[in-house]
Amino acid sequence: MKIAMTGAGGFLGWHTRALLHSLGEPVVHPFAVGDRFDAQQAAEAVSGSDRLVLIAGVNRGTDDEVHAGNVLFAEQAARVVRAAEVAPACIVFANSTQVGNGSTYGLAKEAAARIIRDAAVDVGARFVDVHLPNLFGEHGRPFYNAVTATFCHLLSRGEAPSVDVDRELSLLHAQHAAEALVGIDGAEDVLARATSTRVSELLATLSRFASAYAKGDVPVLASDFERDLFNTYRSFAFEASHVIPLTQNTDARGSFTEVIRSHGGSGQTSFSTTAPGVTRGQHYHRRKMERFTVVAGTADIRLRRLFSDEVVTVTVDGTAPCSVDMPTFWAHSITNTGDDTLFTMFWSNEIFDPAAPDTIPETV
Repeated sequence: MKIAMTGAGGFLGWHTRALLHSLGEPVVHPFAVGDRFDAQQAAEAVSGSDRLVLIAGVNRGTDDEVHAGNVLFAEQAARVVRAAEVAPACIVFANSTQVGNGSTYGLAKEAAARIIRDAAVDVGARFVDVHLPNLFGEHGRPFYNAVTATFCHLLSRGEAPSVDVDRELSLLHAQHAAEALVGIDGAEDVLARATSTRVSELLATLSRFASAYAKGDVPVLASDFERDLFNTYRSFAFEASHVIPLTQNTDARGSFTEVIRSHGGSGQTSFSTTAPGVTRGQHYHRRKMERFTVVAGTADIRLRRLFSDEVVTVTVDGTAPCSVDMPTFWAHSITNTGDDTLFTMFWSNEIFDPAAPDTIPETV
């Protein structure tokens, strides 16, 4: 498939590209809108595409900036659709559940959707209008438009967020939004996947996660929503600290080290031996939490966030125990850097299912 996209560099765009990557789809063909719009580059990206996914939008600024920005993005995309040598087969618009509430943003998204729909009709393309609620997920932008990201950022750094306005939120993980945008789920399924909670309840849940995780514990994850929320929190915690210190108790008999406390739910523990110079891993996970603990030998654990060239290297030694948790959507590997056999313990929050392993090959 050929997939063209606006907003590929943003939060939802990144998650949509990550989903497509996990499915083995080819690289997305992005093009810019707004001041950086290039009609020729956009036409090359759009022409002959199986799916054009329009994510870019403006949700911050003055009322005039929000309205004008969203309309401009839509007009530029519509112009490209009409001018494309081969029209896209399907056009998907990332809309908002705020449409119809009378807000400036809601009115702007409604106007933009109308512009895109008209262009789709003109070229005979199928139009899919996906109304998205509040999104959350790994690597959201704090202090911007997602309260979840702001809470996670502050809590992971030992600060105490407060609730300014306690209101009801409809929260959807960005991967579920991406699944609707690429056609795995129908546009009508989005709200069924969302979870309703109050801002104060969200903060209480994230505070519980932060309190447990500060000790290296895995909190009770009572639902898929809480799992996704915890993975979101972990993405911020990893930025703050790459390792989880462990306490080693020693006496004349030897030593004892507690590796993990899981407060509830499923889990699987395993261990591996790795010969000197050998590397294991080279994959990433979309949902699964995985913890590495070297119990004997020395190793380099290397991690790289999808679509980034920056590699984080954590050097570990069994004589000074620590654990490293793998953030979701980060490729990771472990290499034996010593002269002796490396012994590594692994813990995952789910029992391995060969039919759905959630293990996508990716070289660090």
